[in-house]
Amino acid sequence: MLRIPVVTKDSQLTNLIQTTIKNSKLPIKPIFLNKVDRVIEYLKYELPEIKILDTSLGSAFDPDAQAILAAIREDPWLHYGGIIAIHKSNDKELLEQLRDSNVIAVISYQEFTNNVGRLLRILAQNRQFFFQRGIQQHLMRTISGTFIIDNDPLDIIVYTNLITNYLYNANLINRDNKEKLHVALQELLVNAIEHGNCKISFEEKTAWLESGKNMMELIREKNKDPSIAAKKVRLSYTIGPEGSRFTITDEGDGFDWRARLSSQPSIGLHGMGIRMSLIYVEDLQYNEKGNEVCFRISHQKDESNEVPGIFTNQEEVHFKPGEIVMREGDSSDYLYYIVSGRYLVYSQNRCVSYLTPDDMFIGEMSFLLSNQRTATVVAKDGGTCIKVSKEDFVDLIKKNPHYGIFLARLLAQRLSRLNARTSRLNAEYLKLKEKYEKKTN
Repeated sequence: MLRIPVVTKDSQLTNLIQTTIKNSKLPIKPIFLNKVDRVIEYLKYELPEIKILDTSLGSAFDPDAQAILAAIREDPWLHYGGIIAIHKSNDKELLEQLRDSNVIAVISYQEFTNNVGRLLRILAQNRQFFFQRGIQQHLMRTISGTFIIDNDPLDIIVYTNLITNYLYNANLINRDNKEKLHVALQELLVNAIEHGNCKISFEEKTAWLESGKNMMELIREKNKDPSIAAKKVRLSYTIGPEGSRFTITDEGDGFDWRARLSSQPSIGLHGMGIRMSLIYVEDLQYNEKGNEVCFRISHQKDESNEVPGIFTNQEEVHFKPGEIVMREGDSSDYLYYIVSGRYLVYSQNRCVSYLTPDDMFIGEMSFLLSNQRTATVVAKDGGTCIKVSKEDFVDLIKKNPHYGIFLARLLAQRLSRLNARTSRLNAEYLKLKEKYEKKTN
């Protein structure tokens, strides 16, 4: 069951969400909140994957909503779950408040009420993409799947943000490359829906935009035709350790992409999407028909995009290639938070493992158990860590008790990964043992 906090003072919005979930039988449990202190407390201790925030109080930007957004911005490392922001006015002010946050959608009150069922269904079907922190990379080195997208502008927004937020929060791309991927994905999805499924010509789009109308409304006009509304766009993805690959396929007739790319670019209201995408992503290619495009992006290596808020004032330590971080047998009165780099773990002069920013910490187990270090850790190619003493750590947790709950969850997830890895190794051992016994009998 997906638990989603819904922050609103609007009883009609509350009733609408409750009714939609009940009628659609969605596996979602909404948690309705309207007191700012209670909301912030819930966000800190429950760390929800998704948040629905009604930012309007009548026609004004709700000051309580501003306070909640400020609390989220104070520690984006902790509050990495996606935000759906509902508004009635002051779009520019809201967008500024949401800058650098994990936004799934910024949506008007009217559009939300018209599309609440669609939006909640997308969230319920794709919950795994809000399960961040690189957990999936540890269990499955490569993740693949396909999103089936309707010809609707809301789908474009949600799926684009869903993918870019996931890759950023998993430390696979930095903020700059997140923005570039966002632009490329959105442009190519819009093209697939506009020109592919909806068959909107270049001239028709130009005339529509020159009349001052919103392009998304033309898409919705086209979707009034049931044969067009039934068409889908398929967005397939493969996310691996080194990079990600995406394929976008529409159900249209295709287009002459060679002629489009070889023509001289002209500055106008539109028509630059493909060329922008060529700059922002790698190996962009169309199939012969022109109704499928694929591209890839490279991932950053051994980097953390955010540092936990409680560690920002702690000592930052830079290690040179081959430098020893800690020695086996040392006292364990401090731990390290990994900002960047790869660290080799040696036990009895044998390399037994390595740590990266995905592992977050070096030496936390012996630190928490007050034991001596059980291994030597060496910076492979150099890197940066945050050094935290036991005294500082305890004081930080006292001041920020919700971090204690998060760290407990983190250790539980690490044990879960270890159990999964042990189970997999045991299964492989049993297979090899069975083969050996068959050969020897």
